[in-house]
Amino acid sequence: MINLAVRDILYAWGKFIFTGLGLGLLIGVTFTMAGVYRGKVNDAEALLKNSGADLWLVQKNTLGPFAEPSKVHDHLYREIFAIPGVAQAVNVTYVTMQVRHRKKDIRTMVVGVDPGVYAELGQPQYLIAGRQITRNHYEAIADLATGFKLGEHIKIRRNYYTIVGLSRRMVATGGDPMIFIPLKDAQDVQFLKDNTAIIKQRRRTSENPVFNRPGVPGLLDAVITLQQTNHFVNAILVQTKPNYAANEVAKSIRRWKQLQVYTNTQMKKILLGKIIAASAKQISMFLVILALVSAAIIAFIIYTLTLGKIREIAVLKLIGAKNLSIIWMILQQALALGIIGFMIGKIAATLWAPIFPKHIMLLTSDSAWGFITIMMICVLASIIAIRAALKVDPAEAI
Repeated sequence: MINLAVRDILYAWGKFIFTGLGLGLLIGVTFTMAGVYRGKVNDAEALLKNSGADLWLVQKNTLGPFAEPSKVHDHLYREIFAIPGVAQAVNVTYVTMQVRHRKKDIRTMVVGVDPGVYAELGQPQYLIAGRQITRNHYEAIADLATGFKLGEHIKIRRNYYTIVGLSRRMVATGGDPMIFIPLKDAQDVQFLKDNTAIIKQRRRTSENPVFNRPGVPGLLDAVITLQQTNHFVNAILVQTKPNYAANEVAKSIRRWKQLQVYTNTQMKKILLGKIIAASAKQISMFLVILALVSAAIIAFIIYTLTLGKIREIAVLKLIGAKNLSIIWMILQQALALGIIGFMIGKIAATLWAPIFPKHIMLLTSDSAWGFITIMMICVLASIIAIRAALKVDPAEAI
């Protein structure tokens, strides 16, 4: 039996290839959308893993420090050491802001960490160049995505910082690269008032008779100094001892310190359920729309190709071809179009993924499910063309 599908493809191979190219680019966009979601999830997991923390201590009745604002007194981390099972506890701050670099603003997350040795809680775990922060002021570690280089000076709020280290894949949940600076500087960056606000606060304090008592020398200066000093952080990171369960240690901290405590599993649920959930719904809607558009395109193309072969199909029926053979011929064209589109889409998504500003993660499992879905769409989309072919009257061949 003559394979009409193969003959038709060979006869008009240019049109078929260009059609597959257009479909492939559409499939490539679909793979990219799925990769964007996978990248967001991977960013959230990398954020938790790189922190090195087993427990996250934040302000009570909040989902901080990422889903909601959180303020915790910085002296509490010393008290946490008294809780059984706590091996290490450090303060940390997070603030998303624009950092100027070569006449261009870069959206980053500035993280305040305690200067210490390598693998300290909150510090970047993987450095590809330079060293960790060792001084209490004016040093910084930047992610490669910021474009900064070792030895460069960057301005954050009022102060200039020297890049002493470079890290990789240290990003926030939104994909913003991180910049690590000493904790004291980060507290000033996040909480310190500007000069105008400080002057106004001093004026209001000096006019307050409660703090400006003639018989108590130095009280006014002490109050002003206390107002200008910041003693808050966004969270306290805790590392538990090997023989202690994180849930039990968290229960003790909640009981005695009146803080909200999240384990890594709970914090992951917050990141995925509160921050990434809206993006996941949007991406899911786009994937459904792209799947419907792909099905419509394949159905239209296969239907058009089938209408162009009505006379040949009538001849096949006249010489005794079975309906099953005709159905298989049409399915062959649809599946061949899907295979070409899948290959082009996969190659295109792989090539343009590194160019995207956001992290795109293309998984083999997603590609496998994508291939199965495309084949199913091709089969369903060919039903209209099959119905048109089966209604052809053999008499049309004469």
